[in-house]
Amino acid sequence: MKSFIPEGYRPILDLYETQQAIELIKVQFAERLSDALHLKRVSAPLFVRPETGLNDNLSSRERPVRFDIPYSGQNAEVVQSLAKWKRYALKRYDFYDGKGLYTDMNAIRRDEVLDNLHSVYVDQWDWELILNEGERNEAFLRTCVEKIILAIIGTQAALKARFPGLPDLIDPDVSFVRASELEDRWPALSPEERETEYVREHRSAFIIGIGADLRSGEPHSGRAPDYDDWSLNGDLILWSDVLGCPVELSSMGIRVDAETLDLQLTLSGQDERRTLPFHQAVLRGEMPLTVGGGIGQSRLCLLLLGKAHIGEVQSSVWDEETIELYTRAGITLL
Repeated sequence: MKSFIPEGYRPILDLYETQQAIELIKVQFAERLSDALHLKRVSAPLFVRPETGLNDNLSSRERPVRFDIPYSGQNAEVVQSLAKWKRYALKRYDFYDGKGLYTDMNAIRRDEVLDNLHSVYVDQWDWELILNEGERNEAFLRTCVEKIILAIIGTQAALKARFPGLPDLIDPDVSFVRASELEDRWPALSPEERETEYVREHRSAFIIGIGADLRSGEPHSGRAPDYDDWSLNGDLILWSDVLGCPVELSSMGIRVDAETLDLQLTLSGQDERRTLPFHQAVLRGEMPLTVGGGIGQSRLCLLLLGKAHIGEVQSSVWDEETIELYTRAGITLL
């Protein structure tokens, strides 16, 4: 889908107010998220060495941005997410059960298709929490989702106290559904179409089971095999009245243990990754059991501020057609 302007759309806040509101959202949400999940903020890398296995392969089709470091004689990759690095950091920093970390993650995804919701620049709150064996289940995953929604609701309340004209968007009653249930209900639709139908009805939804093949033989969506347990993960999706479509806000899940990593590497045909240091540590049971995910900063701002394009809340590079479209409408893309 190309970028478009919804009929009759005008920004509620001007540019200066928008910057004020973005700051408020980022401060308020980070505080509420860390309180809800017992997280401490840490510094995170912008790039990692590819041979460590710490970079995120996402759906395994995206190409990371690579560059050389002549002084050290090494190569590096700009992170695509911090899914594996966070787990490594929890072990290295001596975190313990019930405690976790969060960080501001900035990434470049060069192969992203640009539209109202997608940019080559990614900004997320990345978080990771240590579990005990008894918490490695769907019930605990759902509890984490509910706490994140409450942090969003609290942030929205603080925002609307400052800017009363902003919309009410977030339904605190998250509907949980498995991807397999969506396929059973709408077998003739694509996964994206199923999401649209379900989230239009429920407005706040968490779709469980991303990455594994469904009855059709295809997964609901691609997911790398080496961080999420495909049976204990999901996407948090909220409805945008402005755009008239679902907005994926967060991808998260309980992480692979030795058994599930072994299985998922085999199922995905990526056995060569077993030799990487991170993967070997998981297979030997040396990494803590964790749950974690990323929450899109710009997407949350877009939703809470009633914006139509992610370029209204973040600075990035856009195609000329989109720039011209929004310029003609008198709407500034940052």
